[in-house]
Amino acid sequence: QLQLVESGGGLVQPGGSLRLSCAASGFTLDYYAIGWFRQAPGKEREGVLCISWNGGTTNYADSVKGRFTISRDNAKNTVYLQMNSLKPEDTAVYYCAAPRSFSYRHTCPNGAGRYGYWGQGTQVTVSS
Repeated sequence: QLQLVESGGGLVQPGGSLRLSCAASGFTLDYYAIGWFRQAPGKEREGVLCISWNGGTTNYADSVKGRFTISRDNAKNTVYLQMNSLKPEDTAVYYCAAPRSFSYRHTCPNGAGRYGYWGQGTQVTVSS
C-alpha cells in the first residue's frame, strides 16, 4: 500500500529554516510527482510546491517563491521541502501527497483534488 510519512517539523523563529522530509513506503518514488501542501488553522489547504518524476518543479504559492525549494533523492525514496526565511504566516500543518492517477503519476497535477495519497502531516510553527 502506498504510504507517505512527513517529518522535520517543529518550532522555529522568524527568519529561520527547516527541512521537511516526505518518505515513501510501499512503492518507489522514482516515477511519481510529489507535492507539498499546507493548512493553517481556519484556512483551506493550499499547495506549496511540487516536483515531477524528472526533477521539474511547479510552484503553487507565490508567497514561498525565493524562500522554499523542493528536491528529491530517489535513492532514499524521499522528497524534501527546504524552507528558508520563515515567517509567522508559514505556520501550518504541512502535508506531502502523490497523484491519484497511476497513468499521470509522473507530472505535477493541477490542484489538490488530483492528489490521492496523503501523509499525516507535520506541524511547522514560526514564532518568536
